[in-house]
Amino acid sequence: MRNVSGDRMELLDRYLQAVRFWLPKAQQQDIIAELSSDLHSQIDDRETELGRPLDKAELEVILRRCGSPILVAGRYRPQSYLIGPPLFPIYQFVLKVVLLWILVPVFLVIVGPAMILPASDRWAAFFETWSTLSTALLVAAGIITLIFVVLERTQARLHIFEKWSLQSLPPAPKTERPPSRTQTVFELICGIGGLLYLLAIPYAPFLILGPAAAFLKPAPMWHSFYLPLILMSLVGLANQCASLARPQWTWLPPTSRLLSTIFGLVVVNFMINAAIGQPPSSEWHPFVVVAASAQTSAQRLVQLGRIAGVVNASVLLTLAVTWLGYCIAAIIQSWQLMRLLRKRASHARDPALRML
Repeated sequence: MRNVSGDRMELLDRYLQAVRFWLPKAQQQDIIAELSSDLHSQIDDRETELGRPLDKAELEVILRRCGSPILVAGRYRPQSYLIGPPLFPIYQFVLKVVLLWILVPVFLVIVGPAMILPASDRWAAFFETWSTLSTALLVAAGIITLIFVVLERTQARLHIFEKWSLQSLPPAPKTERPPSRTQTVFELICGIGGLLYLLAIPYAPFLILGPAAAFLKPAPMWHSFYLPLILMSLVGLANQCASLARPQWTWLPPTSRLLSTIFGLVVVNFMINAAIGQPPSSEWHPFVVVAASAQTSAQRLVQLGRIAGVVNASVLLTLAVTWLGYCIAAIIQSWQLMRLLRKRASHARDPALRML
């Protein structure tokens, strides 16, 4: 006859030995004694229920229900964290701020253009920028993690979470309100004025060049970008009219601002590329050219050419600053819009807030 009891005891001893391996040495004896007593109690209860000794397969069922030796040992070990629950939300927040809202925008707006635009091989510069960004993200994440690991090990002695006061609590969130009607009307009037200004420029260059209109005129490239500028102005007017008609559409102003910013970014980017892409020459005049007559002397033409060069360089610098401003505005407006949409979604899920 097969010795079922001996097989059962051997399997149980092997299980307890596997659990013992993962336990702290100082507590192994007490924990194994407690676990052995609990398992023997379960075995005895099951045998009483069946009216016979358990076979090996039935004992395996009990041990599997108890769990893997590593998991069982983990229940008896003191809980330890690389970064504990109190600090982990702060760790996540700092990671998001540093990686997503500082490093990535800096590379997109400053480092990336500085490395890609002057390069002869744009694709190689792009991949080099991507590699540099990835390295910077990994290094920053490692440094932040190391700082929080140190804080986790020292926060109990430093009493970090005990140093707070009621005055340090953040203000309560403001109630979402539609934009002011007076502000919308004022923006509409300004938008109409801006559109009329753009429409009048072809007939009165003085409006954009001032006194220099006597000897300078817009370059031909402006014909390609005049209609997009008019379209941007019309989109802004349509947004103001919609805000007046539907002030409860609180999502419309930030959405429209973001779309206008992206459209403006694209237009300005094409203008810069069109200016930079012109073949190099001594007379680089992408934005304004000399409006010379037949009576203009050669010396005067040289002087006007220098003035035109300064104006063109100034316009290019202005466009570069505008491009940078559009990039920053697009990041901020995207964040604001996502925040608004998340808030509206949470309100929609809350029955009490939805009723209000």
